[in-house]
Amino acid sequence: MLPPAAYINEGRALGEAVKRLSREERIAVDTESNSLHAYRGVTCLIQLSTGGEDLLIDPLAIADVSSLGAVLADKRIEKVFHAAEYDLICLKRDFDFDVRNIFDTMAAARVCGIQRIGLGNMLEDLLGVRHSKKHQKYDWARRPLPQSVRRYAQVDTHYLLALRDALYERLRSLGRLEEAREYIADVTHFEVKSEEFDPDGFWSLARPNSLNPQATAVLRELYILRDELAKSLDHPPQRLIPNKALLQIVKRRPRSVNQLYDIKGLPAWLIRQSGDEIIEALRHGLSSRLPIKRPHQEAIPPAISERYAALHSWRRETASARGVESDVIISRQALWEIARRNPASAEDLGDICGLGPWRRATYGADLVAVVKRYG
Repeated sequence: MLPPAAYINEGRALGEAVKRLSREERIAVDTESNSLHAYRGVTCLIQLSTGGEDLLIDPLAIADVSSLGAVLADKRIEKVFHAAEYDLICLKRDFDFDVRNIFDTMAAARVCGIQRIGLGNMLEDLLGVRHSKKHQKYDWARRPLPQSVRRYAQVDTHYLLALRDALYERLRSLGRLEEAREYIADVTHFEVKSEEFDPDGFWSLARPNSLNPQATAVLRELYILRDELAKSLDHPPQRLIPNKALLQIVKRRPRSVNQLYDIKGLPAWLIRQSGDEIIEALRHGLSSRLPIKRPHQEAIPPAISERYAALHSWRRETASARGVESDVIISRQALWEIARRNPASAEDLGDICGLGPWRRATYGADLVAVVKRYG
């Protein structure tokens, strides 16, 4: 039975914790946000574990958590995450924290060819630890946090250092440590995208569903209304009205509020509250015109498409032989850049993002040979 984690909800205790953390060689890190329950999610809890203690830091209660930033940015201290990307996005977005020297246990597992890469599965398979995910969709902005919820959050980091060690040894025995370092660096390098609503975002639904101009005009009106309703209700747009429900409204074109109850996934309480607005948006879309010219997309020359197809096949075959997923070998973005560049030698691959020293040394000659066959 784990002793309870230290719950830190005031500045002095955080300052003392930061002093202890700054002396560590490695720290396990996780975050919890309320993104499933709010229009714009925020980081509601930061979990940290060392070899000697588990900490739950409450940024909703502490006015200034900036002192933690120096620890996370310290290159001397290894920070261990599981599936780091979203945690890193939250830490950067909400606190402007830059995290350096990262070991991502999910990424390491993928390089090892492990199939069950969820944290619960890996804890059980590699360490024999059972970790229930029943609080995975908890609203982390709620206070106070029940003890069962705190314990769930604690377990998310308590065993991460041991999991890291198990994976490190497996990588070492497989001769994949350098590959893992490069892959982790790639998957933890990103730009925080703007969360501002994009009124043209409806195109991402219209294109793959082959909507005609009138249906696309209806979708545009409903897409904008959904965001307005979600913002006013402080609710995630796609949890308020799922995309499938949005498309069903477009295709069925209900004429009355009562007919909205036939739309699967559309909440009854929302129909009672905002059904008239939904019907009005639909009618407005039917009576409006939408320029069907889609945002310009540059035509890809056939030679580049052929090179990409060949590279894609090579990646799939290489991944199968290695026993890993294809993107562990090389990203699709890097494949497209190689196809466009048409390198004549491995030296020409030097500045392609996602193609670091290990990949160039390991796959460079093969990649050049593939593109040479297609001129």
